[in-house]
Amino acid sequence: MKKVIFTTEAPAAIGTYSQAIQEGRTIYLSGQIPLVAETMDLISEDVDDQINQVFDNLSAVLHAAGASLADVVKFTVYLTDLTDFPQVNEIMAQRLAEPFPARAAVQVAALPKGAKVEIDAIARME
Repeated sequence: MKKVIFTTEAPAAIGTYSQAIQEGRTIYLSGQIPLVAETMDLISEDVDDQINQVFDNLSAVLHAAGASLADVVKFTVYLTDLTDFPQVNEIMAQRLAEPFPARAAVQVAALPKGAKVEIDAIARME
């Protein structure tokens, strides 16, 4: 049965989507950009700050579902500049343990609110 996941600890949806949908033990997380939930503003222009904020937002949504980053099986990373990819790798290595989830990364022309990074995820709870 489909369950909507929502938390005020992550940015509210800025369109016609849910923060996440849980179907059985699988959680499908919508893309998160580096918005601060309380203000709905970008954390900063610094790409490291933005990547960390995205992972904070993803963590908050996962927590609302009773899961964590450790339950993620797949990330898709969207960057406006692929030269920022080494920072994504570094921050993911700090926040995740092996075995690392599957991942795809793509460069896009633009992201909402002028963000430099957006990440969506699929998680599976045991």
